[in-house]
Amino acid sequence: MNILKNMVKTDESRNDAALRALWPADGCEEHFVEFAVGGSNLRIATMTRGGRRAPIVFLHGFGSTKEDFADIVRFRQFDDRPVIAFDAPGCGASECDDLSTISIPFLQQTAERVINHYGNSKFHLVGHSMGGLTALLLAHHNPSAVLSFTNVEGNLHSEDCFLSRQIVEHAEQDPEHFMTAFVARTRQTSGFSCALYAAGLEHKVRTAAVRPIFRSIVDLSDHGDLLEKFVKLPFPRQFMYGDENRSLSYLARLQEHGVQLSEIPQCGHFPMYANPLTMWRHIGDFIDRAETELPHG
Repeated sequence: MNILKNMVKTDESRNDAALRALWPADGCEEHFVEFAVGGSNLRIATMTRGGRRAPIVFLHGFGSTKEDFADIVRFRQFDDRPVIAFDAPGCGASECDDLSTISIPFLQQTAERVINHYGNSKFHLVGHSMGGLTALLLAHHNPSAVLSFTNVEGNLHSEDCFLSRQIVEHAEQDPEHFMTAFVARTRQTSGFSCALYAAGLEHKVRTAAVRPIFRSIVDLSDHGDLLEKFVKLPFPRQFMYGDENRSLSYLARLQEHGVQLSEIPQCGHFPMYANPLTMWRHIGDFIDRAETELPHG
């Protein structure tokens, strides 16, 4: 497949510093990256920014897009910090010619291909919900590449499938019927930002992608030993959650294993909608502290 002409070109010999010099430093630019994963052809919509500091890779949640993280350019704490974000296959402006093949491991491979395209060997990782689960698999697979990991209510346990398990508990043969009912249930949920989230679902995610994504999330949450994978990661880890969800059963265990817990006030599952200022402050402060712990020389 041909990559669009306006894309950044990379080769294996180009180092990270030289590549970052090619990126725009003041704002984010959008491009498309084309490649195949598992026999499916992808056209991935990316949002990138340049800079001289270690980059941040953002992975959005189910039913969301890369624009969840676009406001990073508004915060001086992230000045000169490169950014890589993209729409997952089946979401936003990205295209996939076989939506039935999408799973969390598929999204992990997609993320690895996008990161490799932009030539980064070391990066900070931020993932929300589905993106947090994808980021966990990515970090577990290649821990030496990750400088820090902010997990924003990414799945770690069966109890986290409050959205995805509806594919089982409210099963529908017709994907369109399931999507319509799922949106209605989500809109009526009383938590912070649920109605706002629901309003965009049918515009941000392809209906045919819902079933394979949800089934993969449920399977991994039930059988993937995710909590153990997370606590054993060998770099600074932050788990961010809304105060509505402070009853999560595993928070004490995370703290026992040195994970920084960051509770976001007046917030549920969607801090980028309910309390973005606090979310960005916690992300920035955590990354700054993580970099002071990095070995020098």
